[in-house]
Amino acid sequence: MSYRIGLVGKPSVGKSTFFNAATMNDVPEGAYPFTTIDPTVGEAYVRVDCAAPEFDETCTPSVGVCRQGTRFVPVKLVDVAGLVPGAHEGRGLGNQFLTDLNETDVLIHVVDFSGKTDIEGETTEGHDPREDIDFLEEELDEWYLDVLEKGLEKFETRYHGADAAIEEELAEQMSAFGIDKDRMKQVILAQGLELDPETWDDADKAELAREIRKRTKPMVVAANKMDTPEAQDNWEEITTDPDYDHLSFVPASAHAEKALKNADEAGVVDYTPGESDFEVVGDVSGDQAAGLDQIAEFVDEYDGTGVQGALESAVFDVLGCIAVFPGSANGSKDEKGVFRDCFLLPEDSTTEDFAFHIHSDIGEGLLHGTDCRNGRQVGTDHELSHRDVIELISTKQAAP
Repeated sequence: MSYRIGLVGKPSVGKSTFFNAATMNDVPEGAYPFTTIDPTVGEAYVRVDCAAPEFDETCTPSVGVCRQGTRFVPVKLVDVAGLVPGAHEGRGLGNQFLTDLNETDVLIHVVDFSGKTDIEGETTEGHDPREDIDFLEEELDEWYLDVLEKGLEKFETRYHGADAAIEEELAEQMSAFGIDKDRMKQVILAQGLELDPETWDDADKAELAREIRKRTKPMVVAANKMDTPEAQDNWEEITTDPDYDHLSFVPASAHAEKALKNADEAGVVDYTPGESDFEVVGDVSGDQAAGLDQIAEFVDEYDGTGVQGALESAVFDVLGCIAVFPGSANGSKDEKGVFRDCFLLPEDSTTEDFAFHIHSDIGEGLLHGTDCRNGRQVGTDHELSHRDVIELISTKQAAP
């Protein structure tokens, strides 16, 4: 199972360019609404330091690639179409947009930080990017509130005057958002509310919906077009605004990332995605050299183009995922290859979680694990760490 990152943004902010730069897929790009109509799913990658060199081995990845000791582990990137004000009321692509969005684990909101597109995606000057950030959050909050209120109505109808657990009814109503009754109860209490919806006013309900949304649909803001002075001015103002402390921001230039990947494929530059520099290795014209110089200044200033950074911020910082390598007794090899796999798991995953993630048969027969770096046995409830190399000892083998 790959994590799914939802790529969202109003029309004409460079979302499709970001998607193409991240996946090198050929989806339409254009400065007009709904360039993307149906969600496009591509394969992007996050970087993990490969464990193979520590065992004096060269890995043979079954998926992704490894470049100079950096493993590129695949994730799904979903280019979701239809974000316009009023989406929760069915405007634009409306409900389809929200359905597609809900099938993702984390969001990257591509925002034009240059302020040169208005709230509808039309060309303008001096637009405040905060309006774009706010309207996405407000659309999602209204969506969550609609679902929450339906749950409250069902609770009132079903259990009027009875002793019942509100967290169970709301968790059932909002289960599509990946929240269970225990987590629902935790959120309700964390908001300082009683487990009695009759004591909640409209503001309480709105704040509860917002908090559930923040916990179940976390978000990274890709501050796109940061290679413009207007965007750089907006960056300083917005990222220091305490109203946005709950969000992660990554400065980005999707155009620069795509240009570098195209140049790398053409043999003009040697570039590894996510790096803060590159080397010109082919013949370039004067205009090309000038363009590459500008990109070089940008990636040096911002430690990369930000496309790779946004993906990794979403997976590792916001979701808190860890990468784990399956190993064998010598820490590296199995009958199919050397360090073939690297899996992304939720934080706090245990040896048992890892076993079931690979295959249910292995999980059902799990006896214990072995930490391949030190040879020590670890229990089924042992909490794993990022970049662990674990051999799973099981009475069962995965079905072929």
